[in-house]
Amino acid sequence: MPSAAGPVAVASASAAAKAPATPAVGISPDLYPSEDDLPYEEEILREPFKLKGWWRYLVARAAAPFSKRAVIYERGLKALPGSYKLWHAYLRERLDHARPHPIDHPAYSSLNNTFERALATMHKMPRIWVLYLTSLLDQRLLTRSRRAFDRALRALPVTQHDRIWPLYLRLASFPACPVETSLRVFRRYLQFDPSHAEDFINFLISASRWQEAADRLASVLNDDGFRSVKGKTRHQLWLELCEILTKHADEVAGLKVDAILRGGIRKFTDEVGKLWTSLADYYVRRGLFEKARDVFEEGVSSVVTVKEFSVVFEAYTQFEQSMLAAKLEAAEEEGAEDEDGGGGRKNGMDKLSKKFLEEFWLNDEDDTELRMARFERLLDRRPELLSSVLLRQNPHNVEEWHRRVKLFEKDAARQVATYVEAVKTVDPMKAVGKPHTLWVSFAKMYEKHNRLDSAEDIFKRATQVNYKVVDHLASIWCEWAEMELRHSNFDKAIELMRQATAEPSVEVKRRAAAEGNEPVQMKVHKSLKLWSFYVDLEESLGTLDSTRAVYERILDLRIATPQIILNYAYLLEEHKYFEDAFKVYERGVKIFKYPHVKAIWVTYLTKFVQRYKRSKLERARELFHEAVQQAPPDEKRPLYLQWAKLEEDYGLAKRAMNVYDEAVRAVPNSEKMAMYEIYIARAAELFGVPRTRQIYEQAIESGLPDRDVLTMCMKFAELERSLGEIDRSRAIYVHASNYADPNNSDFWKKWNDFEIQHGNEDTFREMLRIKRTVAASRSQTHFILPEYLMQRDQRLNLDEAVDTLKRAGVPEDEMAALERQLAPGPSTAAPPAAQSAAPVSANRMMNFVSAGVEAQAESSRQQAANNEDIELPDESDDEEPDVQIAEKSVPAAVFGELGKRAAESQEESSGAQENEQLGALERIKRRRQ
Repeated sequence: MPSAAGPVAVASASAAAKAPATPAVGISPDLYPSEDDLPYEEEILREPFKLKGWWRYLVARAAAPFSKRAVIYERGLKALPGSYKLWHAYLRERLDHARPHPIDHPAYSSLNNTFERALATMHKMPRIWVLYLTSLLDQRLLTRSRRAFDRALRALPVTQHDRIWPLYLRLASFPACPVETSLRVFRRYLQFDPSHAEDFINFLISASRWQEAADRLASVLNDDGFRSVKGKTRHQLWLELCEILTKHADEVAGLKVDAILRGGIRKFTDEVGKLWTSLADYYVRRGLFEKARDVFEEGVSSVVTVKEFSVVFEAYTQFEQSMLAAKLEAAEEEGAEDEDGGGGRKNGMDKLSKKFLEEFWLNDEDDTELRMARFERLLDRRPELLSSVLLRQNPHNVEEWHRRVKLFEKDAARQVATYVEAVKTVDPMKAVGKPHTLWVSFAKMYEKHNRLDSAEDIFKRATQVNYKVVDHLASIWCEWAEMELRHSNFDKAIELMRQATAEPSVEVKRRAAAEGNEPVQMKVHKSLKLWSFYVDLEESLGTLDSTRAVYERILDLRIATPQIILNYAYLLEEHKYFEDAFKVYERGVKIFKYPHVKAIWVTYLTKFVQRYKRSKLERARELFHEAVQQAPPDEKRPLYLQWAKLEEDYGLAKRAMNVYDEAVRAVPNSEKMAMYEIYIARAAELFGVPRTRQIYEQAIESGLPDRDVLTMCMKFAELERSLGEIDRSRAIYVHASNYADPNNSDFWKKWNDFEIQHGNEDTFREMLRIKRTVAASRSQTHFILPEYLMQRDQRLNLDEAVDTLKRAGVPEDEMAALERQLAPGPSTAAPPAAQSAAPVSANRMMNFVSAGVEAQAESSRQQAANNEDIELPDESDDEEPDVQIAEKSVPAAVFGELGKRAAESQEESSGAQENEQLGALERIKRRRQ
């Protein structure tokens, strides 16, 4: 079918076969095929209905002008009108060709015609429609675009409409697009996809279509299955609806604004304040000011958070302030008009009404003072309203009720009403605070106004309330009794305490157990607070027998405290019942354990010793023994000291020493040092200083911490030095060095001073050697080198010193003398034994050999030396002259108090012996003298 290629193809073929002819009029020569195009032309002539040949032709002529490629596209599309590939490529090239030109250029009209021709066969292809519609939107052809969109939606299946609608909505959002057209487009779109209702609502708001926007928002909120595609919550949508309804109240009709906003208040509790102000603003815009005031009052009376209250109250005060300001401005304007005479003539009816209603207060149009009073009253009510908000948060907050009562200090009636409301509202089981204080404060208010009968009625009702804690009910009884005491009703106060502490009957207990919920009234008879108050009353107002009965009842109920025991014993001691008091102490130490029983034991022992002294010494010893057996180690020291004081004052000194000895073993390690010091001091005073040696030795070997052992050794050494036992003192210092720190300058200084005063050169060297040994044993690192390495190092040091002297110009004879002095070996004059011993001793000191090893070596050498025969000088027959040895008396402090007693007894015995040696007559004469 050769005609399918068209006239242009026939012309190209004839031009290729014959000589070139004159081209046709109106067709540019560039549009005709050239010699390079002949292979492609021949291919499409042979197979004009195959896309491959046309596509190869277009690819080969990719650099050709658009007009020539357009001719090829047109020829190909005429042969293949249903080829999507050709149409799409052709339209894309036409778009790129027309885009640089203005929209009124002929290229756009040609482009639109091409799109229309393409859609004749490509109307099911959404990409073609998208290209076409996008081009029309860019050209701002609104009517043609709308019609094209409608054709596209009708031509394409519904499953492909989602490609068209975004472009259609773009058309509807153009400012030049009529609002009605846009509305219809959005309504059609919502039929396709109802989930995008928010886009329509935003468009309605931007177009100021408030009525339809409110309707759409209301329908969205009523739809429980609606989900916002923009992520908005239902609360945000509610707020948008409220804003529309309140700010455009005159333009929105048909909706129950009050019901809608109140529904939002009930449903969305986090923005209650804003919704209340929105509802009041709605009525303000409608001109219903009294209704708006009612809404504000309802709002401040129903919000439950301080934040929401602040929002509503602030809006309320602004409303009242604006109303007052508007009235003042209106009054000023009316006054100005009256001064200008612009009021005009009054008709007869107005004059007549003014005449009859002139003195009637309802006819007064100037309500400025009323509005001012409202505003001031609102500001004065703020603390009360805020208290109501806090109580709505937690109606069982006792402290907040007390603060609310203080707001009405000048209004007794309001205080009474507040107390009544408080005691009715507060649940003792849920109360935050102490609910019984409300009843007490309520009764004290009546007492303040001298209404004792009403106060007693309140206390009586308060005792019947089931409190959470027994102490609350006990406080009610105590406050009631104190009120009676303030008004000198002593007998009634004691009777109230008897009534409060009375144990419920068996029947009442059985009934409470059957109900399962035991009230505090069943437990209050065991309240220590009640019994303490009761016993105080009995001590002050009752007799001794009644007071003792109360104390015995407390002990029987097993609710006594150590202080109760002490108070009971003091009471009996005041009335000279000492044995009964001691029996009370006995009961106390059996009831309580440490640490609570400590005060009872101390008081008991003190009182017993003061009472009986030496008369019941064995019983006192048994008490002390029992006390120290029960006491923990931390509490034993004062008891032992008290026991030892008893033995010193009324017993035997030996027993006192036994107590001290037992004490130093029983107390904890932290107190042993102090206890040993007391032990030593008392032993020195009672038995003399030599008796303390045994205690010092016991303390040193008792396992005290090293620091305390060192201190004890230093005191022991000082004691021996004072007694003249220098060797014993030095041995103690040597033993103490095992516990001494090389950095402890105090110990080493004392030992140094001791050796300077009492020692010699050997003992001083021994002290220094021990100090070095201790320092070496306490050091962090020890370097122990072989002997030959140390000698080699010394030889190297000597050679280096000689070289240095040679370089300095020192003569050789002087250098030889210095070398002999610096040589590590023994001198030539030394004996062989000394030569062999010197390196060994040097090596031994360099290797830090312990002091014990050196001492053993020295002792072995001394023994070897002693084995040799020693020539002694001949004994002289002459007798040595007598040597007069001076005698010195022993200090009396050495023997202590016992020494004094022994001296006194010795004087008495010597006096008795003298009397026995005398005759009877001489004794009588001396007695008379």
